[in-house]
Amino acid sequence: MKELEEVRGRISAIDKEIVELYEERLRLTEKEVQYRLETGGTLFGFIPTDKFDFQHAKVVFQGVEGAYSQQALQEFFGTDTKSYNVETWRDAMEAIANGEADYAVLPIENSSAGIVSENFDLLVEYDNCIIGEQIIKIDHCLLGVKGADITDITDVYSHPQALMQCSKFLSSHNDWEKHSMKNTAGSALRVQKDNRKNQAAIAAKINAELYNLEVLAEAIQNNTSNATKFIIVTGKKVFQKDAKKISLCFETPHKSGSLYQALSHLIYNNLNMTKIESRPIQGKNWEYRFFIDIDGSLMDGAVQNALQELQAETEGLKILGNY
Repeated sequence: MKELEEVRGRISAIDKEIVELYEERLRLTEKEVQYRLETGGTLFGFIPTDKFDFQHAKVVFQGVEGAYSQQALQEFFGTDTKSYNVETWRDAMEAIANGEADYAVLPIENSSAGIVSENFDLLVEYDNCIIGEQIIKIDHCLLGVKGADITDITDVYSHPQALMQCSKFLSSHNDWEKHSMKNTAGSALRVQKDNRKNQAAIAAKINAELYNLEVLAEAIQNNTSNATKFIIVTGKKVFQKDAKKISLCFETPHKSGSLYQALSHLIYNNLNMTKIESRPIQGKNWEYRFFIDIDGSLMDGAVQNALQELQAETEGLKILGNY
């Protein structure tokens, strides 16, 4: 019994030493961060700023006028911001990479249909950086040409995500043919141009006015609180000093416990992980890249500790942004 008490006592003493060493490491890391900032250095390649200046910004979005991406753009930057549209999300990322635009607005996740997987992959492919996010409520309407009635409809056009978000409404009209488009507003433009009473688009109500269409049904999405999160992306590795969320991605060795081991560094540093997603790695069947969001700033000592350990523990660690 006495021997067991001695063992337990020794364990407690070691635990205390571990805590003291961790606290000392944290203090030293915070000093290192401060030194880097004072000497003009970067934090994992990122430069902090007090505030972003969007006054003369040029912003790109995917789709046509009336797209939800344009609505998110206007809510984040303001309606007077200089903007233009491109055909695909890749085109938007290319515009940032080539310096043709200062910022791009991309959908990243819907509260009903889940993540926009293509844009997760594009964040890995391009060396662009997230500097903000904008969430907007999504209310889908069924739009047809003037004089059309819902009983006339045989074909419906919209983005695949919008079709998914309105699946219950569409299942009650299962004789309708569904057609995927690159953009919801683009589907409204298609219906306007074709000018056929049997065609309808699923898009925002604003498109009825923009393209002289009839609202045949409103709020047809499955979830009445349906919302989409958009990210604001730029080509520079910058973040505001008051940023509170960090997005990053990494790969882990293809062996038992590797993900658990990687995430343990968040626990040890008392960091809150708010999201985790996985995407297949091209060329590596059944292996995955992990995307996570954590609370914190790159200026925090605990965050720096965790990222340094993650960098050593994982493969291809990439900080997608602090915002």
